[in-house]
Amino acid sequence: MALPPPDRERSPRTGWGREHWAAVADHLLGSLRPFAGATGSSGGGHAGFALPGPASRYGPGSDALEAFARSFVLAAVRVAGDGGADPHGFLASYREGLLVGTDPARPDRWPRPDELAQARVEAASLALALDLTRPWLWAHLAADERARVLDWFATCVGQDYPPINWVWFRAVVETFLVAEGREVPAEGLRDTLARHETFTRADGWLSDGDERAFDHYGGWALHYYPHLWAAQARRSAPHLLPDPEVEGAWRTRLGRYLEDAVALEGADGSPLLQGRSLVYRMAAAAPLWVAAATGAGDVAPGVLRRAATGQLQHFLAHGCLDEQGLLSLGWHGPFPAMKQDYTGPGSTYWAAAGFYGLLLPTDHPVWTEVEGPLPVEAGDVRRLVRAPGWLVSGTRADGVVRVLNHGTDHALPGDDRTDAPLYARLGYSTATSPPLTGPTTTAPADSAACLLDEGGAPSHRSGMDVEELLDDGVALRGSSSVRAKWVDDADVTSPDHASGRSGRVRRGPRVRTTSLVRGSWEVRVVAVDAAAPDEVRPTAVRVAGWPLAGEEPPARHDAPSGGAHLAAVTAAGLVSSVELVAASGAARADAILSGVHRESGTSPLGRHVAVPHVDAPLPEGDRPAGAALVVALVRLAGQDADGDGGGEADERPAVRVEGRRVEVLWDGGARSPLEVP
Repeated sequence: MALPPPDRERSPRTGWGREHWAAVADHLLGSLRPFAGATGSSGGGHAGFALPGPASRYGPGSDALEAFARSFVLAAVRVAGDGGADPHGFLASYREGLLVGTDPARPDRWPRPDELAQARVEAASLALALDLTRPWLWAHLAADERARVLDWFATCVGQDYPPINWVWFRAVVETFLVAEGREVPAEGLRDTLARHETFTRADGWLSDGDERAFDHYGGWALHYYPHLWAAQARRSAPHLLPDPEVEGAWRTRLGRYLEDAVALEGADGSPLLQGRSLVYRMAAAAPLWVAAATGAGDVAPGVLRRAATGQLQHFLAHGCLDEQGLLSLGWHGPFPAMKQDYTGPGSTYWAAAGFYGLLLPTDHPVWTEVEGPLPVEAGDVRRLVRAPGWLVSGTRADGVVRVLNHGTDHALPGDDRTDAPLYARLGYSTATSPPLTGPTTTAPADSAACLLDEGGAPSHRSGMDVEELLDDGVALRGSSSVRAKWVDDADVTSPDHASGRSGRVRRGPRVRTTSLVRGSWEVRVVAVDAAAPDEVRPTAVRVAGWPLAGEEPPARHDAPSGGAHLAAVTAAGLVSSVELVAASGAARADAILSGVHRESGTSPLGRHVAVPHVDAPLPEGDRPAGAALVVALVRLAGQDADGDGGGEADERPAVRVEGRRVEVLWDGGARSPLEVP
């Protein structure tokens, strides 16, 4: 890929500006051209891109449409952002595909939205792209050609849209129809605006539906589409716009959300590796550009650009493009296990949302202002994010941002499903990924505070109750509790949408987990109720640490600060460790086990995965299973010159446990007391 020379004066951190983004967009679009001409059905034509890779559950015809529609948005942004200049002839090829795909007489036509639900998603991308390029494409279609396209769009009207981000796809399509004189019932748009309000949570956060579904969809869909739709309506159907106060509320929420969102990006540009549809990658930059375009919030334009460019550079540097220049199914390189069953090889081009900044002119402050640092580059980050229940700790020394999760599980309290690996783990970060082994093997191996049953299987925590979230001025504290459960989902064949799976449930005692977090350290306190006679009698309490991945097996590492029960591994310049501090109510101290769980082929960050853990066995035999309290030190940090993590400013805290009272003495003498209920 040919790129302009770096601009270190305006972009001292990344060296990139608008012209670099444009060059990447041109490369992505150009790389698709050899795959044009098939939709997965007979007849040829240019109605889609038949990309290599595993198909979605909807089949190759849907996948080809998806690749076409999503990349059309990228082409539209590229052309519209340059005032209609199209030296590479992108719009001519999309015009051809549009007319083939909407021709009902063609054997290679697109599936209609009334035939296939996924087509309702892609219809929104098509409508958005057509609206953005109206003077240069739509205006030059013949009347019968426009009518044919509108007829295809019209099959969206009256269809079912699930009450999640999909409601905005209906709004965009119906607004395009209204702008072209078609009659559309007003109920759809009213429902979209009302439903969107039900997604709102604290501090500008949005949940993708009624469940605790906090993920990148909050940014690349729910903060992105309302503003896109408003801009569309303002251009072509201004009578549909809501009261100015509604748009003002959207801007206010977006601005507040971004204060948290920019703090969730690692110094290496990696977004938080959490939530579904992660193959969309740099689409996570979409709300950054929307904030720049709408003037939302107080994050400086130079910081917005630095955050967005950091993400794009991160993925390009780590091999997101295959040898043919295509966005592969994965996070860095190809990793098919990351796909959900709705994901096809063209799904990755939702990444077009991350290029929204190209709509902004060269003299916009987001392009002209000197880059500013990310929060984790400017200093250590300690941030409580209330809506998803996240304790955010970023360390400038290694550039890693960590999240301790006490409120997100893609479920509701009391849910009986398995843990969803990308939602219900206790920890997520910009440098680690939970092992992804498929929908039927979701028992937590990493970032867990769980119970083991008689067969050694770990319990699940989805459906948790959130109990406490606070920043006491010294450290972050969060706690959640759940009645432990084991779920047999081996025979379940329901679709994989990154949610938990149902199955036969066995219940155990209640487990309450508290995290005290400062810097790279977490003091994890696990309190287990006594088991009732009708409950599973657990055999041990397990505290599992952060998963590390590498092309070589992560090395076992005995940190010099370690105590008698310590497990630690190193890989990719990081150290992950778990050290047991106290275990009351457990069996003999010499029965406590420390170890490293290993697996292969389950991480998008490396071939081999290792997770340190400690197990505190509970009494066996006829002795009653009483309440237990287990306290451990858990850490994820960059390695220093001695191979240990962190440095003098991030020293190992001292932990004292007396009965149900835990006191942590942090570096510098700060203290955090905890009374365990």
